[in-house]
Amino acid sequence: MVLLSVLTAAVAPGISLLTYFYLRDKYDSEPILMVAKVFLLGVLIVLPIMVIQRGLVLWIGEDHPFLFAFAISAGVEELLKWFVLYHIIFNHTEFDEPYDGIVYAVAISLGFATAENVLYAIYQPVEFGTILVRALLPVPGHALFGVTMGYYLGKAKFSEKSKVKRFLALSFLIALLEHGVYDWIMGSGTVYWIYFIVPLMAFLWIKGLRKINRANARSPFRLLVREKEVKF
Repeated sequence: MVLLSVLTAAVAPGISLLTYFYLRDKYDSEPILMVAKVFLLGVLIVLPIMVIQRGLVLWIGEDHPFLFAFAISAGVEELLKWFVLYHIIFNHTEFDEPYDGIVYAVAISLGFATAENVLYAIYQPVEFGTILVRALLPVPGHALFGVTMGYYLGKAKFSEKSKVKRFLALSFLIALLEHGVYDWIMGSGTVYWIYFIVPLMAFLWIKGLRKINRANARSPFRLLVREKEVKF
């Protein structure tokens, strides 16, 4: 019974956040089954990410906090998420408006974060305070890194050809930068980490919500909705 409660607490933040970002799609919501499949892909990439990270730790070690945060942790995780999104979602017919990039990037990010949360709950001693911290920091953090990645994937998808490579690169690099800074703060070992992570999360939320509004504003379905409203 206790295990079930812990697992529910581990899964709930990811599902709740995915629902929130899914409902922010104002003009043409994605098929729920498609979003669920991408979420599941996020769960499935946990294993290869763990294997690659373990190999890098054995090779490089854990004595370099900056290198660990940006290369081993954030680098591997964001690269695999980006790789899956680019090869499976980027050219998919359901990716038909800029906000879709955010929906799918958030879905794969929260799939990964939820699986990570479940593994943490199973294999680590968990207290209520720990569950609360993970619900407020790592899980939303992954979602917000996904917003950044998805926003620039959307720009790459619907921009002229000369800008596609630039936005594809930004979709990975900026998400990597945000994730790396987050991991660097959390792994710094300083007792004052809270004074750095709270402003960072506030910044990511504000920036993420602005990007959501910008992506929705660029939707080709926006004008169709307005035309229907005018006719009505």
